[in-house]
Amino acid sequence: MKDLIVCTALGMEARAVARGLRSRPDLGDGHPRVRVVRIGMGPDRAARAAALLPPAAALAVTGFGGALHDGLRPGDVLVATEVRSGGRVWPCPSAPLLAGELTRAGLPARTGPLVTSPGMVTGRDRLVLARAGASAVDMESAPLAAAAGGRPFAAVRVIVDTPDAPLLNLATLAGAVAARRTLAAIGPILARWAAALGPRRVLLASPRSFCAGVERAIEIVERALDRFGAPVYVRKQIVHNVHVVRDLERRGAVFVDDLAEVPEGAVTVFSAHGVAPAVREEAARRRLRVVDATCPLVAKVHAEARRFAARGDLVVLIGHAGHEEVEGVLGEVPGAGVLVEDEAGVADAVENVPPGRGVAYLTQTTLAADEAGRVSAAIRRRFPDAEGPRGDDICYATTNRQHAVRAVAAEADLVLVVGSANSSNALRLTEVAARAGRASRCGGAPPAHLVDGPGDVALDWLRGARTVGLTAGASTPGAMVDAVVAALGGLGPLEVEERRVTEENVEFTMPKEVRP
Repeated sequence: MKDLIVCTALGMEARAVARGLRSRPDLGDGHPRVRVVRIGMGPDRAARAAALLPPAAALAVTGFGGALHDGLRPGDVLVATEVRSGGRVWPCPSAPLLAGELTRAGLPARTGPLVTSPGMVTGRDRLVLARAGASAVDMESAPLAAAAGGRPFAAVRVIVDTPDAPLLNLATLAGAVAARRTLAAIGPILARWAAALGPRRVLLASPRSFCAGVERAIEIVERALDRFGAPVYVRKQIVHNVHVVRDLERRGAVFVDDLAEVPEGAVTVFSAHGVAPAVREEAARRRLRVVDATCPLVAKVHAEARRFAARGDLVVLIGHAGHEEVEGVLGEVPGAGVLVEDEAGVADAVENVPPGRGVAYLTQTTLAADEAGRVSAAIRRRFPDAEGPRGDDICYATTNRQHAVRAVAAEADLVLVVGSANSSNALRLTEVAARAGRASRCGGAPPAHLVDGPGDVALDWLRGARTVGLTAGASTPGAMVDAVVAALGGLGPLEVEERRVTEENVEFTMPKEVRP
């Protein structure tokens, strides 16, 4: 899109948006041309104005709006996920991208349905619309959404009145002054939105999202809730993903950092990352009803650590300090294990190994395979007889997802990895994608970013990125990938291709406590 038309009902709204655009001279170079057009109040005037707008430009409507429920306050910004009017609905798929950009600019942005009404909505009428799931109301967006046709469209409203603070009120009118300042800040963000518009190709790495160990851990909590009822306590996050945790919390799971927070005798689930023997002993002392969701591949590393320590070896664990999996494995070998995070740390970790003592090494399951390989090679150079694990400790899902993201990164202008910031496997995927992308561009800037969802995708990343690689960590729900694809589809025509490097058919059995 070369042009963007921003429509407002009132002259004061138009002047505020135009002022914000003039204050950002950096938006002129290479950005789309932005016209601010006053269309007048009400759906009839909006429809007449829409018929006169150029057919090739992207459309946005902004200005003041009214909240339909108490979740929105004066000064909040609503980005419409859809516009409703007279039984018709116009989706606005890029809303999460705009809302995220507004939030990063310091504005209190929300997303939700917007209703266009032929007149002012007050009293009971607001309640009826709110009960139908709408968030806010205006009088102009629907005719513009209809006129947009297949073009990208956005509706952004600054709330000035609420059910308990009606429009014709001195306090509400005073709030309109602050709302004008907010409109000025919205203008440049709409320009960045327009700069990100255009046709795009998405390369989906496959496999991606949940692995068998994550699916098993989540199902264990769900079965425990069904069998024992809420609350079910979970030590630490069951898997490292904020969306999974929030969903299980809504169902009745209670996440705790320490077993001291769990009532004696309560049902308690150990997370997929495993725990140290001391945690199991504490649970037994407090007579907790434990259901162990430790991933079987993590349990394998625990068993190897015990085996090496039992024969007197120094156990070197390659991993990241503070990760729950690392704490659990080292807890198996107190006094006999050391942590090494990188090649530089090998010498310090093993400098005092007495002659004749064996050295063995293990690996955290969610590391990048290439980096872990360099560290294990450094250990073997120092100790040629050092013994490694029986089979690769890095789990199949981590390895498969890293192979898949390399396949798409080589072709992509940008790679998005969907996952939470505390997910080791998602972080490693981002690092692998950055290295693969940089290698394919002869030293160019790493094009990979970790995002928790579409709201974390910066519009500036998308400017000029016509091919986007997309994957997700093993603890990320597939629905979050779908949400990112949907948001990108709101920016213009989207072609989605899947690049599959292997099939996964691994399944793990359930603990006896939650078997049917």
